[in-house]
Amino acid sequence: MFQSLRRWSSRRSVVASLAVLAALLGVMAASLVVTGARVLAAQADLPEVVVYKTPTCGCCSKWVAHLRDAGFKVRTIDLEDLDPIRRDWKVPPKLASCHTAKVGRYVIEGHVPAADIRRLLATQPRVDGLAVPGMPVGSPGMEQGNVVEPYDVLSFNAAGDTSVFASHR
Repeated sequence: MFQSLRRWSSRRSVVASLAVLAALLGVMAASLVVTGARVLAAQADLPEVVVYKTPTCGCCSKWVAHLRDAGFKVRTIDLEDLDPIRRDWKVPPKLASCHTAKVGRYVIEGHVPAADIRRLLATQPRVDGLAVPGMPVGSPGMEQGNVVEPYDVLSFNAAGDTSVFASHR
């Protein structure tokens, strides 16, 4: 008799444990759905970023990943020569970097952090774009361990005027 009671009690424990596990899995699945919906909503609010880069540039691909991780939809176009695009979009030659992008009405030149692009889109200043001249170590896509060179994100206009939009130290 005691043996059958133990079996019944053991089965009951297993069933109870399975019920708890199923409930936890349900909560986790619901959380993932909500998180996914939030990411999609955030992406829906942001315009697509179209990145023009050379096909062999590894840091450009890392910058694209940085933007995607920040919730941007990104499309890449590989070109051998970016100078014609920079000329068409009036990027001052002194601001040139390894990739050029367009987001909304703005031009993005180089390793501009996603947070600065979000701020640009939110504030809509009267500029043609943002640039990080050169390729500073520690900027998005140019990470090398804990090494970070101080750099500025510059806003620019077609006349070539620049001003500091953000500083990263």
